[in-house]
Amino acid sequence: MQNLSIFVRVVEAGSFTAGARSIGTTPSAVSKSMARLERRLGARLFLRSTRAFGLTPEGEAYFERIAPLIHAIEEAGDVLGPDAGASGRLRISVPADFGRVLVDALTTRFRSEYPGITLDLSMSDRQVDLVREGYDAVVRVGRLADSGLIARPLGSLPMALVAAPAYLALRGTPGSIAALSQHDHIRYLLNGRPFPIRFESGEQIVPDGVFDTDSGEAMRIAARNGLGIAQLLRASVSEELSSGELVTVLTDHPLPAVPVQILHAFARATPGRANALFRFLEAETARWQ
Repeated sequence: MQNLSIFVRVVEAGSFTAGARSIGTTPSAVSKSMARLERRLGARLFLRSTRAFGLTPEGEAYFERIAPLIHAIEEAGDVLGPDAGASGRLRISVPADFGRVLVDALTTRFRSEYPGITLDLSMSDRQVDLVREGYDAVVRVGRLADSGLIARPLGSLPMALVAAPAYLALRGTPGSIAALSQHDHIRYLLNGRPFPIRFESGEQIVPDGVFDTDSGEAMRIAARNGLGIAQLLRASVSEELSSGELVTVLTDHPLPAVPVQILHAFARATPGRANALFRFLEAETARWQ
């Protein structure tokens, strides 16, 4: 049974390395397990190549038969109650800026409530490939393109335009959208292109940038250091706003809240450990709305 579960996880993860990471073991241990399975079956399941990962025709046929059975067995214990099965390992990826907001809660209240769940948390603004890289779930902020994954809404988070008092003392505080366009801006890059500043009124601008980055964390630091005005999640700069290191600008022109979703590929019943995390993330997102 264990070798079969490992076989399914490896194929779904897309490599021995990603499969090993998702189940908390080593690629060497996975390779030995798969060699034992092949000996027992008397058939080669994997194409042995240093350039690519793949299955033999026998391996593909075996996976198609075995995967639904393994999923059904693993999920059977997770449907007995709301917290049944709330144990095991979860590998998740969250945007770095959103992750800053979550880490304290995850390592205190979530850990206390679900001591049987082990979290493998990646904080990165990179758009990871959930299936090929062996993640159980990924959090996305903003509108989503169709990915074929299951999206579970977590809520919406307010945005804010912020700047350091020293920057505003030097350049002045913008009083209109037109004036905002004349300021220095710290811009977020999405797929290599600057993300526009959108207002609830429907207006939007793409101002010139003095510092462009694909990292919300880098934007926060740059704003705090006085480089210019940044559009950020209000939750991610709550400490700086409370301390006065950053202040909001153009508050009479509000920005729309952005949706937050969690993506996963659990085909049928979601495991209890994942449900526990999803409910927790929904509650945490609601706290920052």
